[in-house]
Amino acid sequence: MAEQAQRDHEGRAARRVVLIDGLPVVILGGVALALGSSPEQTPGQKAWWIAATVAFALGMAWVLLRAFRRADEYLRKIQLESMAVAFAVVLVALQVAAVLDAAGVIRLHQVTQLIIIGGMGVWHMTADLRTRFNR
Repeated sequence: MAEQAQRDHEGRAARRVVLIDGLPVVILGGVALALGSSPEQTPGQKAWWIAATVAFALGMAWVLLRAFRRADEYLRKIQLESMAVAFAVVLVALQVAAVLDAAGVIRLHQVTQLIIIGGMGVWHMTADLRTRFNR
């Protein structure tokens, strides 16, 4: 029983650390999304948008690397499975967005970052729910 409580505590701590590490990255993703939402940008605005997007991508890689290094074998398995689900969601959403862009309904560059941020949300929710209900 004490071992189960210890594993539950470790799982909560791992989820909390990913949330704390990931929060600035999600905020940066929102900033990058806001910077790229204008259809007509000056070269300076495009440079800021590209810089924020690159920082967002590097921040995501950093959060993922830290999460994998801190996790035990079971949590790594859950994270990989959750990432696979999120990857599939992002692929389908990008395909739908590409079709809608080709039809002239939306502009693809305006929703791409939103889809990726949504994929991060799906990954975190899936990992959190799987950790809570499978231990």
